[in-house]
Amino acid sequence: MDQRVSNPVQLTELPAGTAAMVSQIAGGRELRRKLRGLGIRLGSRIRIEHRRGSGLVVSSGSVRVALGGGIVDKLLVTPVEPDPPEQH
Repeated sequence: MDQRVSNPVQLTELPAGTAAMVSQIAGGRELRRKLRGLGIRLGSRIRIEHRRGSGLVVSSGSVRVALGGGIVDKLLVTPVEPDPPEQH
C-alpha cells in the first residue's frame, strides 16, 4: 500500500467520488461550530458525493450534507483511500 502523505488541497479541487480527511478549516469559531453541528471537524473523513452549483454535497459517515461555495472554499483536505463497504 502506498504510504505517501499528500499535501492538503482545497476541497473544490477534488472530483466527485473522492474520499478525503479534513486537514484545515480556514474560518473562525462560528464556521467551525457550524461544521461541527453537521458532523464535520478536523480529522473527519468525508466523501464528495457530487457538485451542486458552486457548492458540494459531501457525506460524513451515514450523513449527507450540502455545503455552499463559501464554506467549501475554506476547507482544506487530504485525499485518502475510501472506506471499504460495510458488511451486513
